[in-house]
Amino acid sequence: MKLERILPFGRDLLKKAVSPGDIVIDATLGNGHDTLYLAQLVGPAGRVYGFDIQEEAILSTKGRLAEHDLLDRATLFHQGHEMITQCIPPIHQNRITGAVFNLGYLPGGDKDIVTRPDTTISAIDQLLDIMAPEGIIVLVIYHGHPEGAVERDYLLRYLRTIDQNKAHILQYQFINQVNHPPFIVAIEKR
Repeated sequence: MKLERILPFGRDLLKKAVSPGDIVIDATLGNGHDTLYLAQLVGPAGRVYGFDIQEEAILSTKGRLAEHDLLDRATLFHQGHEMITQCIPPIHQNRITGAVFNLGYLPGGDKDIVTRPDTTISAIDQLLDIMAPEGIIVLVIYHGHPEGAVERDYLLRYLRTIDQNKAHILQYQFINQVNHPPFIVAIEKR
């Protein structure tokens, strides 16, 4: 298949935006795969700030980073992503070049604990205020469960209202696949 799959496409977008020494955000730690990827991108002089409300996600991410000897590149918060501006030091605000959200529930975790549109929208608003120009936010939207479909609809309505002079917004998805596959919305700050 020559068309890029969803998750690799999101990672490629982040790779274009993030350089060694940059500050980045993993807004939903999950099992730590994106945190690890971001830690590798930012190198020893960069910093990954990660957020999750589940202790299980924090522990999984710490373990994954430790396996690769990259724990020193990350600061993990047992907080929701709506706390971004309260948690990230002012010295690192306006230097953020990339952020990723995997929306829905923790794979292998409690499916009743899901991301919510109000906190996700709050986090996006905050990021658009404190990101560097041309910084990219990647939203991976898993909408194959009832709460995910609700969050998808709220987010798409909200994103359509963002002024094109503030951000470029792209939706990337396969439209002929079964079982509600995830899709990406990428936001590039102007």
